[in-house]
Amino acid sequence: MATPPITTASSARPTTGWKRSVGNYVALTKPRIIELLLVTTVPVMFLAERGVPDLWLVVATLVGGTLSAGAANTFNCVYDRDIDALMDRTRNRPMVTGEVTPRAGVVFGLALTVISTAWFVVLVNLASALLSLAAIVLYAVLYTMVLKRRTSQNIVWGGVAGCMPTLIGWSAVTGSVGWPAVILFLVIFFWTPPHYWPLSMAFKDDYANAHVPMLPVERGAVAVARQIVAYSWVMVAVSLALVPVADMGWIYLVAAVASGVVFIGEAHRLLRLAKEGAATKVLKPMRLFHFSITYVTLLFLAVAVDPLLHLAIG
Repeated sequence: MATPPITTASSARPTTGWKRSVGNYVALTKPRIIELLLVTTVPVMFLAERGVPDLWLVVATLVGGTLSAGAANTFNCVYDRDIDALMDRTRNRPMVTGEVTPRAGVVFGLALTVISTAWFVVLVNLASALLSLAAIVLYAVLYTMVLKRRTSQNIVWGGVAGCMPTLIGWSAVTGSVGWPAVILFLVIFFWTPPHYWPLSMAFKDDYANAHVPMLPVERGAVAVARQIVAYSWVMVAVSLALVPVADMGWIYLVAAVASGVVFIGEAHRLLRLAKEGAATKVLKPMRLFHFSITYVTLLFLAVAVDPLLHLAIG
């Protein structure tokens, strides 16, 4: 694989002031993605505790998780700067514009990696530190460097990194990994393709121009929609498995069923329109993308609330 070209000083855009510099480095961490990762961390801590976990432990885990995810995203920005320059939605990232040099980006990513790992070891526990470090490696190496440019299944296996917060949240409370955490790990694993492929459908031309073999670039809309439907059904089925495994009550069950029905309905809507040959503006794949965020938020909110207001089933 060819190494992405190094941005030269002559092509760099001048940076004006420390606030802009800070903003550029923050942008490398992709804060919006981090927010979504943290949504899956805290509720699992409530479930592991079967109540309200220690507030300081929650804060320490969130800070460590933010630093860890920021490191992974920074490495991604450094390595992908060549293809980011070819895509409309990413061409203004600091690594593309030259406001942050590749060397500075790597140093920043390494610093975040060391700090986040040490943070977890000292303030949380060793198990969470190792899981956090594994998440960085999975995203920066497995997904970014190995899979993304080589296979249309990149987001399926590369998405494992995004599942790790469920394990980290559980281990932060218990010091180990339990079956409820594994179930929620699998929920996010099967959620990732129907979450990301609609986005890839909407920006298919971008990925094609950058020669990134996302599934919508390699396959037609009908084939992609069929896989989205399949993953959606499995995702909802796995989410229901948490009920017997973790002794969840009516609050979680109702939330999982209701949000799952809507998710599956949206997936089937996408497939129906794809079979009709609808244009992208009619398909509206971003509709499913945005709802997928709502889905995971509602589901994990129920994960947190159910142990607090447990209404036993049967």
